[in-house]
Amino acid sequence: MHSIKKSLRWMALSLAAAGGLAACGGDDGPLYRTLDGMPPIVIGHRGASGELPEHTLESYLRAIEQGAQCIEPDLVMTKDGYLIARHEPMLDDTTDVAEKFPASRKRTMNVDGELITAYFASDFTLAEIKTLRAKQPRANRPQQFNGLYSIPTIEEVVALAKQESARRGRTICVYPELKHSTFHAREAGFGANVFEDKLLAVLHAAYGNSQSAPVFIQSFEVGNLQYLRTKTQMKLVQLIDADDVNDDGSIKLAPPYHKPYDFVVKGDPRTFADLLKPEGLALIKTYADGVGPWKPYLVRTVQDGVDRNGDGKVTINDRRVVGSTGVIEAAHAQGLFVHTWTFRNDASGYGFSDPKAEMQYYMRLGVDGVFTDFPATGVAAVAGL
Repeated sequence: MHSIKKSLRWMALSLAAAGGLAACGGDDGPLYRTLDGMPPIVIGHRGASGELPEHTLESYLRAIEQGAQCIEPDLVMTKDGYLIARHEPMLDDTTDVAEKFPASRKRTMNVDGELITAYFASDFTLAEIKTLRAKQPRANRPQQFNGLYSIPTIEEVVALAKQESARRGRTICVYPELKHSTFHAREAGFGANVFEDKLLAVLHAAYGNSQSAPVFIQSFEVGNLQYLRTKTQMKLVQLIDADDVNDDGSIKLAPPYHKPYDFVVKGDPRTFADLLKPEGLALIKTYADGVGPWKPYLVRTVQDGVDRNGDGKVTINDRRVVGSTGVIEAAHAQGLFVHTWTFRNDASGYGFSDPKAEMQYYMRLGVDGVFTDFPATGVAAVAGL
């Protein structure tokens, strides 16, 4: 769940809907169009990362305080085999590693087909990681918290969720993402499924091996989820990515966001878009409980020549959203829930400024959950349906 470019374009596009959908529910049907008829859940994307540095205990706690049902730690592995919460294996953009370690600790590694030179978590022990402090990677977000917060392990994130669940009298789920499993197995040299096994060891010890555990495990790759299905009953989620959106509103598929990276390695021709076709969803149902598509996959748009953002020209950002692509309905028909991403208050460019309305649009289509950097807005969106 990466690109700022994506968020800027699609917050605008989604909010350009003329009129919107009819309200859910009424005398003739359920209040919500979710798979289970319950309200959609709000997932604190990297915590409350719009306000505090992402993937810190403080950011997760802020998300919980704002009412998020789940907190999302992206996970990477340290040199000595600990799982820590970072968005990528590279530490450069989200920590002060460059201030604390010499440039000689950098190296060039293949991350999903791209050669990247950086400080990699897999070259640092947990003790070294604990000397680092988090920083805000987005320049348009608060920078005054840089250098204050440490990098947590998955054990610390789980402990926080359990502590706050008990203290607040409501269950707070953890929603870990296994980041770049193929990278960890091959490039970082940990071996096949070591990453996955370490995560399960922590989660099973904390919650037991149960589908009812307050846990969702997600990945953009497929093989690791298929492996996990043989080892756990916990809920699994297949993430669906893309590179961008074309000017005609269609999904743009380009490396490295065109297909699961384990498909690239195996020479599998199927793309992320193929996984949302009926046969793809049927495959996902054999190993996962839900899908997590990037939100443009879920809405249809038309270009009707209206300059909605008033910039004097008609571009993709002026397209009108006209309803569902059918992906939500097809996933639900397979018994798969749909959690979509990412909603951001500060990505409402092109003249649009109502992120709550954007989330409500997707909720009224029937999504079962939303990832947002601003959980308070997501909670307000659900409350206002």
